[in-house]
Amino acid sequence: MTFTEGGVVRARLDLSYDGTDFSGWGVQPSLRTVQGELERALCTVVRGPGGSQLEPVDLRVTVAGRTDTGVHARGQVAHVDITPDSWGRLGRRTNHEPAQVLRARLTGVLPDDIVIHSASPAAVGFDARFSALERRYAYRIADNQAGRDPLTRHYVTWTSRDLDLDALNEASATLTGLRDFGVFCRPREGATTVRDLRQFTWERVPTGPDEGLVVATVRADAFCHSMVRSLVGAVTAVGTGKRDLAWLAALASKSRRDDAIEVAPAQGLTLQEVLYPPDAEFAARAEVARARRNIEACR
Repeated sequence: MTFTEGGVVRARLDLSYDGTDFSGWGVQPSLRTVQGELERALCTVVRGPGGSQLEPVDLRVTVAGRTDTGVHARGQVAHVDITPDSWGRLGRRTNHEPAQVLRARLTGVLPDDIVIHSASPAAVGFDARFSALERRYAYRIADNQAGRDPLTRHYVTWTSRDLDLDALNEASATLTGLRDFGVFCRPREGATTVRDLRQFTWERVPTGPDEGLVVATVRADAFCHSMVRSLVGAVTAVGTGKRDLAWLAALASKSRRDDAIEVAPAQGLTLQEVLYPPDAEFAARAEVARARRNIEACR
């Protein structure tokens, strides 16, 4: 069993969720959130020092990427710190490892729109947020009547405008790289908006579940609040002919949020994957990621 510096077991949780009925990831008073449901479930299945469910346990979840209201996740990652005593109690009376019991018990109490794929004790230095190398999102759009499947309406955005794939890719290519994405982000006090956008490409999917859809792949080391949906909204304005590349270039040169951006609807966005380095590099990566960045320091 691996312990953190604080003498607790850090459990990694790999999960998916349908964001339709959630008010985003983060806990908010009187609102249903993914974090709220997950922490409630953890407090139900993890026993306190005396082994009683009536004993309060304080379990806070840290996530790789906070998602907005209505945004989905297929490859989300989180961690939670559990005392050794409580961790050991998970495996007591069974022949299974505590991590297996934790996943099974969470599955039994969580709502159907959250699925825990795996639970495991994390290696030393792991931090779901800061140890991540990059996040990958997909944005799905149906731009023709044939592609509008009512069974997928909760994770595909419908538009009546035809999208020009070449124009979408040409526009997106102008935005990749290390830069300040302040114009595409909702500001947060003290937070940097410098990001490394490593991929922003579009394709019309030929086969499979997404057949006929126009799908964006967006990869970056990290994303700030509302960044992906703002990027999609700005680029699709070019892809429909409503705006041109000169408009996009002028917009991207700004450092603060601009109301000219029509933020893309939430339901089309899904967090697909979070990538991490080898176990031995978790702590070093977390240290780098915690350092506040600015463009001058990165040059």
